[in-house]
Formats: sequence, structure tokens, C-alpha cells
Amino acid sequence: MKSFEELGLSERTLNVLKLKGFEQPTPIQEKAIPAMLAGNKDIVGQAQTGTGKTAAFGLPIIEMLPENSHSVQALVLTPTRELAIQVAEEINSLKGNKKLTVVPIYGGQAIGLQLRSLRKGVDIVVGTPGRVLDHIKRKTLRLEQVSFLVLDEADEMLNMGFLEDVKTIIEKTSPEKKTLLFSATMPSEILRIAKKYMGEYELLKVSPGQLTVSQTDQIYFEVAPGDKFEALCRIIDIEEEFFGLVFCRTKVDVDNIAKHLISRGYDADALHGDISQNMREQILGKLKKREINILVATDVAARGIDVQNLTHVINYALPQDPEAYVHRIGRTGRAGKNGIAITFITSSEYRKLQYIKQKAKTDIRKAKLPKVKDVIKAKRQRIKAQIQEIKTTNLQSEYLEISRELLENQMPEEILAALLQHTFGSELSEKSYTAIEETVVDKKGKTRLFVAQGSRTGLSRDKLIKMIKDKCGIPERIIRDVKILDNFSFISLPFNEAEKVLSFFNRHKKGSGLIITKANQDNTRKNQDKTRKNKAYPRKKRR
Repeated sequence: MKSFEELGLSERTLNVLKLKGFEQPTPIQEKAIPAMLAGNKDIVGQAQTGTGKTAAFGLPIIEMLPENSHSVQALVLTPTRELAIQVAEEINSLKGNKKLTVVPIYGGQAIGLQLRSLRKGVDIVVGTPGRVLDHIKRKTLRLEQVSFLVLDEADEMLNMGFLEDVKTIIEKTSPEKKTLLFSATMPSEILRIAKKYMGEYELLKVSPGQLTVSQTDQIYFEVAPGDKFEALCRIIDIEEEFFGLVFCRTKVDVDNIAKHLISRGYDADALHGDISQNMREQILGKLKKREINILVATDVAARGIDVQNLTHVINYALPQDPEAYVHRIGRTGRAGKNGIAITFITSSEYRKLQYIKQKAKTDIRKAKLPKVKDVIKAKRQRIKAQIQEIKTTNLQSEYLEISRELLENQMPEEILAALLQHTFGSELSEKSYTAIEETVVDKKGKTRLFVAQGSRTGLSRDKLIKMIKDKCGIPERIIRDVKILDNFSFISLPFNEAEKVLSFFNRHKKGSGLIITKANQDNTRKNQDKTRKNKAYPRKKRR
């Protein structure tokens, strides 16, 4: 790995980095900084939160902008208000004593304050697409002299519906500018934006292996869907100090889990796309102050959150892809500190977990959930430690007097036990926890297959099963979920047997008379449309 001195940065910038305690560049910084300083091409960079991407684009911009220009020279677009503030603060801290003005503009802040800042003259604007577009329409933000345009968290701007706003903003900027697009994932729409709106660009991709945080201990538990909440509670309770994020797939799940955690007495809250910006700020403020220690969130809502010293990231639901997994777990185990990433998987998700492990080039080890007796033991030890930490010096005479009076008629251990029970309630009761059934994951997994024939062409359940049994040597007992429809059919097989069937029918397409492929949304939807059409316009019977 290179040092910052080898990346072409000035002495003044290197001094700022030393004061901030930066020792070595991250992979995205090592790639992006020299490429930007060379200034030959636009840049598309794959980078997630926590990889130092703000410094990756911020340092070269600071290096190359002149001082006291009194016009907007760089525009950074971010999907959320939270991220806009964070990026602006980071760039401010990196510029040292260089005379550059950095201002965040976003919805929810008084527009009068933003207008005054823009009138004074701003060098770098960091803003959300909606508010930036608002200022453009008011003619209070002019972008004709912009030298740099940064699209930060581009995939999230796409997910949050900002695509048209972003396109409009790009068209208002100088054609001579350099454009930098950073995204945690690279969906096709992002690359289409790059091809349409950017000049010749360089793709800087940090591989998932590089993205994974080495200080993070990665664990998975095999859990039935109905046992996930109980498993979550055990993990929280066995830890001496839990401070983490719990990721769910949907807003409904986020609300339900947060509500159940709060009802059990945990300091928790929820964050998703339906939460207002004002409420979002309040929730994140509570998290940073540790007024809550558990935040349940969706992926989109969690983008831009930068909270230090998280001990855990819990994947309550398995993420959709390896990039999302890496993005989630990168929030713990930062700055040389250890972190723990825990993933719950159900019996049908084993193959998907293996795919994530392979693509992210990371080790996710299997573990067993804590038993109730172990959780209770950990709680007992914490209670004893808390009691032992209580100072017995400078006791007030009133309390000493009450103590002596109580001890005249009762045993000391009974008095102490009563106080402990009153204070901690049912904390040490095993009845507070419900049983979790041990789940055995099918390591082979199951594959759904699509057959491009149905009952209209004479295919029946028995005929399909017999053909697969005879041609591929597959036992009938493992051919499951056979569904014969008008124009197409489905079957499910264990992974290895499914591969055998696909291989055979791919080699003998003409001889077998059947086309069999893996089921997916495209072939299902196409044939569903065909079925609907046939039902709407049935063939006329021949006379």
C-alpha cells in the first residue's frame, strides 16, 4: 500500500492529514487521488460508507481549487441531508487554512440562511438534489463556472427517486467540468448516466475483498423466521455493552421489530424512508448521544449515518447482494477497533449466503445462538459488577440510619436480595425467554426450474416427472412442487440434481422436446402475459 506522500498531494495537505491522524490511504483514496490530480479523465468510483471516499474526492478538489474565487467551483450532490452535512464538515476539516468556503444546502433548513451564505460567495456547495434544484430555479445558485461535480452515493439517489433532478442539475453545469461519480453498487442505470453525461471516464472499482473490514468478526446463525426476534434479544442481552444497527428489508419489519424491542424495555428506535427529516435528525442525535443503543433501519435510510464505535451490525434479513452486505458490515470495526457482524439465515438462504461469501471474498463463520442459561449467567455477572462499583464512601447519615433499623429485624442477605429484585425485576428469570428450535440448513439448497411447456401442449405432471426420472436418473421422491400451467410449468429440485437436469436438457434440446431453464422473473412474467392473453382472447373452436 502506498503512503499519502506518494499520491502527489502538497506539503500543506500532508500536514493537515498528519494533524487529523491519517496514516495510510484507503484503497479508494489510493486509486482516486492520483487519478483526479492527473486530471485526464472523469472518474466513476465504487466505494461504500466508511472507506474514506469523501477524502478521496475532497483532497484533490481542495488541492486544485484557487482561493477566494467568490463563485461556486465545486458541487457535491448527496442523497440525504445527513450526508450533506457530514461531507461538508469533512471537507472543511481537510482544507486546513486554505481560504475556501464550504456550505451545505438541504431541505429542512431555513432557506434565508442558505441565501445569505450563497450571496457572500461560496467555493464548494454540498447539497441534496431537491434543494439544489430549488436554488437553481430561484437563480440563487449558478453553476456555469463549476470545475468539479461529484455525485456521491449515486445508487441511493437513484433509489430515492432523484434521477431526473440529478440529470437536470448536470445539464446546468459547465461542460468543461470534471465529473466524479461514487456509488456503493453499480446498477446498470448508474453506468448509463456515466456514459450519457460524462466524458471519457476511468472506472475505479474497489473489489468486495478490499471493502470488507478486517477488524469485523463475521458470524451467521441458522434461525427459523419465527425465532429471529428471540435470537436478536439473546444476542443483545449476552453482550456487556451492545451498541449497534439492526438491518431489515422492509419498513414494516423495521417498525415491528423496533416496537417489540421497546416493549421489552430496550432503548431502541426505528429509521426508514417514511420518517420525516426532522424526526430522522432527532433519532440520529439520540444514537450519537447513546440515549438509544439499538437502531433498527432499512438500507436506504441508513445511508449517510456515521456513528462511531458501533459494536454490532445485525443482518436481521439477509441483504440482497454482496455489495450491500459489505456496505452494512463496514459500519462496525472501524478505526482499528473490533466489531461484530451477525447475519440470520433461514433454511432456504444457505446458497445465497455462500454466494455472498464467495463474491465478497470473506469468511463468515457459523455459530450457535447463546443458550438461556448463558444469557442469565452473563446478566448475573453484570449485576454483581455494577453493585461492586457502587462507592461506599461519603454515605449520608439518613440512609445509614435506615439501614441499621432494617438490619435489626431482618437478615442482611434478605434485605439486599429484596433491593436487587426490586431494581432488576425479572431480568434473571428464564421465563423471560422463549425456546428456539435448532434449525438444520439444507446445505445443497433448492432450485426452482422453469419448463417451457404446459397442459396446452399435452404435458402432465406424471409425464414431466417420468421424463426427468428416465432421462436424468433423478428419483421421483425429490422432484417437488410440480406445477403444470397452460403454457409453462415449474418444478423444484435440490441444487446438485437441478444442475444435472439443466445440463442434460441443454445438451439435448431437440431430442427431448423440452426447454428447461432456471426460473426467473423474466420468463415467468412473459408466459404469464401470454396466458392472460389466451384467456382474454380464446381460440375459436373449429367446426
